[in-house]
Amino acid sequence: MTRAGSTGSGPTLDGTGLRIGIVAARFNDHIVSALRDGARRGLSRLNVADTDVMEAWVPGAFEAPLAAKAMASSGKVDAVICLGCVIRGDTAHFDFVAGEAARGIQDTQLATGVPIMFGVLTVDTEQQARDRSGSGIDNKGDEAAVGAVEMAQLMRCLKG
Repeated sequence: MTRAGSTGSGPTLDGTGLRIGIVAARFNDHIVSALRDGARRGLSRLNVADTDVMEAWVPGAFEAPLAAKAMASSGKVDAVICLGCVIRGDTAHFDFVAGEAARGIQDTQLATGVPIMFGVLTVDTEQQARDRSGSGIDNKGDEAAVGAVEMAQLMRCLKG
């Protein structure tokens, strides 16, 4: 049995013609910029044209769902990648920001029907963030790009 959007052994990913939005948080921008670079590399590798990528920067991960909803509702993108970095500190602030960003991103994709990828790092240390935003394909921005293409293809297939 072949799953929708797959060849049986996994999806064949080709982002040709897909329009992808990127919402990136400026807070911890030295990490988020690396995630954005990873997402752009992943999209390019999957044949998403640079001109088909819409990018918006927001103050922090907490604000990402609103910008993602605006992008998704615009009809101009097939998927959105949300990128951010929340590093645990000494207060409960981490829990509120990380949890609400995740909830908002999930609520947005369910409300709009447009895939919204969760590329927000929620880590204990800056070193963990650097480890997840390096130059290889293990960059979580790159992983989010692959997920965005896969989900956009799947949604197109399921909608016929």
